[in-house]
Amino acid sequence: MNPVIALVGRPNVGKSTLFNRLTRTRDALVADFPGLTRDRKYGNGQLGGKTYTVIDTGGISGDEEGIDAAMAEQSLVAIDEADIVLFLVDARDGLNVADEAIANHLRVNQKKTWLVVNKTDGLEEHSAMADFWTLGLGDPHAIAAAHGRNVTALIDEVLAPFPERGEGYATPATDKGIRIGVIGRPNVGKSTLVNRLLGEERVVVFDEAGTTRDAIEIPFERRGRPYVLVDTAGVRRRKNVSLIAEKFSIIKTLEAIKECHVAIVVLDARSGLVEQDLHLLDYVLTSGRAWC
Repeated sequence: MNPVIALVGRPNVGKSTLFNRLTRTRDALVADFPGLTRDRKYGNGQLGGKTYTVIDTGGISGDEEGIDAAMAEQSLVAIDEADIVLFLVDARDGLNVADEAIANHLRVNQKKTWLVVNKTDGLEEHSAMADFWTLGLGDPHAIAAAHGRNVTALIDEVLAPFPERGEGYATPATDKGIRIGVIGRPNVGKSTLVNRLLGEERVVVFDEAGTTRDAIEIPFERRGRPYVLVDTAGVRRRKNVSLIAEKFSIIKTLEAIKECHVAIVVLDARSGLVEQDLHLLDYVLTSGRAWC
């Protein structure tokens, strides 16, 4: 089996940037403000003859309320699932109370943890890492995820105890099965439906429009056949979209529609069929996708 690596830390320390670097993709949305990542996002990477699975998570601050508490729960699940935890801290912000709380949780759970000091570009490494020795998680490792500095050396060291492929690794299946995209306007219940279909609280659900910000791919199996369920961000009318993050979320949703085989269009029974629903249906049909 591939080793599973969870990326955890406070909001805006560079977890999604490192996720993209490790998977060599742009699958995770990245923006310079906290709280963009909310759900667990999985990706695969390879270094030499070794493969691994990475989990991107939302930030943990220690004083979560509302939707932030649901995000933190997703991060704690990722820690439980992982073989290795990369605990990211911010060299520019220095050590704070949230970092200490996360470190305590990791020690209690006795997870194999690597302390990663990110955003060290332009800083003297030893000075940038000095405060973080007090966390008691071993030697800090300085990186700059945005530029790839020291990232390869870090993952090479992390994977050192694991065998190369052919010595116990299972080769991932190339056919992931039928892709099913769940689409619709914001706050119509897409994530709730996804959780019901899977029988678990896999994605964050909250009574707030725009809870889902990325396209979350979830492989599952039913009656011996593989499928991929894709939870997507809600799409509002263009004139109502102003935030850059929401624009990127909509782009990811439209890409997910093009890549899926079947689109489940979720409507709100209380508001009925509205113009934006028709626009989404038209996009699905124009893309040549089946829908229901």
